[in-house]
Amino acid sequence: MIEVNEPRLRRTLLAALIAASVVVPVTGAARPAAVPAPVPATPAPLRVATPAALAERYAASREGMGAAERMAAGHGDRWRAAMLRAMADPARTFLSFDGRDGGRAAEVFGDLSAAERIAVLVPGADTDLDRYGLLRGGSMRLRQELGDRSAVIAWLGYRAPRTVSLQALTPGRADEAAPRLRTFVRELGAVKPAARISVMCHSYGSVVCGRAAPGLDVSDIILYASAGTGVDTAAQLHTRATVWAGRGAGDWIADVPHAQLRLPFAAVGFGTDPVSPEFGARVFAAGDGGHSDYLRPGVALENIARIVSGQAPSTVGRGA
Repeated sequence: MIEVNEPRLRRTLLAALIAASVVVPVTGAARPAAVPAPVPATPAPLRVATPAALAERYAASREGMGAAERMAAGHGDRWRAAMLRAMADPARTFLSFDGRDGGRAAEVFGDLSAAERIAVLVPGADTDLDRYGLLRGGSMRLRQELGDRSAVIAWLGYRAPRTVSLQALTPGRADEAAPRLRTFVRELGAVKPAARISVMCHSYGSVVCGRAAPGLDVSDIILYASAGTGVDTAAQLHTRATVWAGRGAGDWIADVPHAQLRLPFAAVGFGTDPVSPEFGARVFAAGDGGHSDYLRPGVALENIARIVSGQAPSTVGRGA
């Protein structure tokens, strides 16, 4: 990785580490206890993506949500119970669900059986069942932008770290998530072999994608709002996919030090800025939005949809 010779970068990263080590125990103590949820049944492997096979999988996920809702209600958590009741609406379609430890889910937007273009969204920090609305809203808007014969999958498949935490500064949670993402994408490719599949990696999700990249058989890896991937160059991701990177002009992530500091107990930071020429990704224009605005109407959403569709972005940013 990059040797960090700049004392200011070292001080900044160490200050962030110290701040996180102080803040995490305080905020953790203030949070309510985790809402209990049952162990989900193991679904049968999805062999084909026919409407009938998908309907069976979606129904199994709804059963799991119903059980989790009853347990949450019994625990006195009305918010979680109401949210799970909404998620179990027959109009919504989940390939998987696990309500334990903050929650895991993979929700499909669009008709997966007929999809020719599929985007898998890998979210960043602070994403769990209680904070699922932003991921869901962005997925819905991207699906609308992509149009017919497309599907978007919101992949909440790992324990995302809190934004202000030790875990958000180190790759540990990404190391846990990467094998799960590879398995999910591999199974998706097996049932949709003719579809064009892209993975979209927001914020800390870029670290997850960086760890998973060598085993992802996809057309595109799209990094946005990213502090880094854990490697110095796109070539070090060891992927045949086209690697894209974009950052909005109003995104605070630009001010995060783009370096990696190796300490005796951990590596802190995620290396080269993905939108820099040194990283070597294809850079797309992402407008003027902030850290959570990429999938709101605007330049970033339009360009991401074009990339997922196999088209060149309408405007290319510096560093391409």
